[in-house]
Amino acid sequence: MYDKYSIKKGETLDHVAKRFNTHVDILKSINNIYYDEQIRAGMDVIVPKNKEDYFNYYVIEKGDSLYEIGKKYNINPELLASMNGLEMDDYIYPNQEILIPKSGFSYYITKDGDTLETVSTTFNTTREKLLENNPTIYLLAGQILVKKNK
Repeated sequence: MYDKYSIKKGETLDHVAKRFNTHVDILKSINNIYYDEQIRAGMDVIVPKNKEDYFNYYVIEKGDSLYEIGKKYNINPELLASMNGLEMDDYIYPNQEILIPKSGFSYYITKDGDTLETVSTTFNTTREKLLENNPTIYLLAGQILVKKNK
């Protein structure tokens, strides 16, 4: 679900976001980057891959809240916040894009100390099935892993 990309000379997060059809805020969130100046040529960043299979995008509108968006899409707002690198009390702003999980999948956000075995147990699946749905697993805290429901 994620891939590694090496920053080329002169590239910005905006260039990388466009290359991988994602948003700068998502790249910043999954890579713990706070300012564009923190990237440099040769630096490896994690980029979303196959996002269209597991997620839709939602563009925040004036007056939206994570609670209201979660209710609208029948998603736990805390999961919605975590998937987007947000805290429940973080400010969301108009035109900001967030990931909305598609139905038919279960999602897990990794924590420090997770292993393939603990995540497989959490999903009640085998290690092989976990790897089939998530070909690139880093087991870094905050990685979103997916299981296709039957």
